[in-house]
Amino acid sequence: MKIGTICTKLSALFCLCLGIVSCTEKEEMGAYLFTYFNDPTHSLFMAISYDGYEFTAINGSDPIINGAEISEQKGIRDPHIQRGPDGTFYIVMTDLHVFGRQAGVRDTQWERDAYYGWGNNRGLIFMKSDDLIHWTHNIVRIDKLFPEKYSEIGCAWAPQSIWDPEEEKMMVYFTIRERPEGEGGPGSKTKLFYSYADKDFTTLVTEPKLLFEYPDPNVQVLDADICPMPDGRWFMTYVAQEGPAGIKYMISDKINHFEAYNEVQIDAEKGSCEAPNTWKRIGEDKWVTMYDIFSINPHNFGFIETSDFKTWTHLGRFNEGVMKATNFVSPKHGSVIPITLKEARRLEEFYKK
Repeated sequence: MKIGTICTKLSALFCLCLGIVSCTEKEEMGAYLFTYFNDPTHSLFMAISYDGYEFTAINGSDPIINGAEISEQKGIRDPHIQRGPDGTFYIVMTDLHVFGRQAGVRDTQWERDAYYGWGNNRGLIFMKSDDLIHWTHNIVRIDKLFPEKYSEIGCAWAPQSIWDPEEEKMMVYFTIRERPEGEGGPGSKTKLFYSYADKDFTTLVTEPKLLFEYPDPNVQVLDADICPMPDGRWFMTYVAQEGPAGIKYMISDKINHFEAYNEVQIDAEKGSCEAPNTWKRIGEDKWVTMYDIFSINPHNFGFIETSDFKTWTHLGRFNEGVMKATNFVSPKHGSVIPITLKEARRLEEFYKK
């Protein structure tokens, strides 16, 4: 590979981590967009920050999209937003309502029998937009797309997407429990898989493959998040449910294969946490990893920060340190990307109440 080609690819990866469309024709990033959901509504929320520390929910702190209107289970979870290299925005979510019976959308605790385990959903939701306001959406059923291997999966959770510069496709990675709880004992443990989406981002076109194999087969792993590093490598955080469940990380030269296991747990919690997401501070060589602390009530997010992907500074939780949530409480499983000032103002104006 020629030196010029290598430099171009590294530059492109660094721009993607910033959420920038092009290094030569970019609008300056001037704000941050935070997507999340909450348990009472199982719907999609957005918040904006202009400094990366203080976040304010738009739309009067109400959902911007009702989960019941776009999902089979009448509720969404685990929203993740990404900007593609052409400036298009992508959101992927879990099609699952944990409190469906209580909300009156079904008569049973889960969509299927408890034989299939906690949650036991089979679908993801793909959304795409040019302006962060008008979205297409599609329900993606893993069992129907790949029946030979995944017809009886226990669950499909927490999808995320990222542009793979080698494949030139959006890669979607997520958690699968392959074998139901009642089949041959306690069921299989959740593992992390990846697949590739079609050009229009309406479905998956490749059979899910393992993203990595955890060294202890008795430990469940889930909720991966992949972020490009400035040197062209890939930084992945994920959850290992080792009691308490916490955030670990791995680094790889390949976006779709991780094998250099690191036993270090980097979160700052005594109890369990999940759903890590790493984002870069605009104009600084600092990366923030935030995570969902589900072991406390009310739920909150924790934050750590690094400049070298080796050491981390603890920033505390929302409204218990430097990170602030001004008009919302108990967010769940979120993600953050940088956006332009124009994009932030447009969102605020559109959802003004």
